[in-house]
Amino acid sequence: MFIHLFGAMVVWLCAGLAWLPLASAQEASPAISERQTVGVVVGGMLPVRFMDGQSSKLNGVSVHPYWQIVVMSPTSHEWWSGSVALGVEAAFLGIAEPTSAYGLGVTPKVVYTFTSFGPLKPYIEGGGGPLWTNFDGRIPEQGSDFNFLVWGGAGATYDLTTRWVLNAGLRFSHISNADTDSPNGGLNYLLPFIGVSAKLF
Repeated sequence: MFIHLFGAMVVWLCAGLAWLPLASAQEASPAISERQTVGVVVGGMLPVRFMDGQSSKLNGVSVHPYWQIVVMSPTSHEWWSGSVALGVEAAFLGIAEPTSAYGLGVTPKVVYTFTSFGPLKPYIEGGGGPLWTNFDGRIPEQGSDFNFLVWGGAGATYDLTTRWVLNAGLRFSHISNADTDSPNGGLNYLLPFIGVSAKLF
């Protein structure tokens, strides 16, 4: 079910991206600031296990809408120069294996974007925050429904138009309850993702 949902999301995203250049060409808007952006990334969860106690293979789909604002612009023209953005991101996890489960959360985030490569902008990012789940009794590693999601990763954006941006990358994510309940074996997964964002003002 979740694999079909993920495939439908990818098809919808690609169709939307094909329409964006045409829609943007019809807009007669001036140059748009990159200070604030909104977007969404979608990916398939790939399990990663580090310890013997982590027996579950967490597979599913993860959707992350977000907003972010640049708080520090580049101060030089070196290859490593970039901007710093702060933001907030929602997390919607639909888990298919080892059993049907879900997670809903919100994570503050920080992003460092390298801005010296023209329309292609590599970045590194990270965040963490509370995650409400129905894991208790379903996922053996986690003995509570209240958990935390901590993640970090890297990716790149590409300017399709003055407003619309393609986004792709890879994240490592960790779920645990910070020893507020037992068991707390922790769950890890990689999230290769693709997404789209819009520059606001």
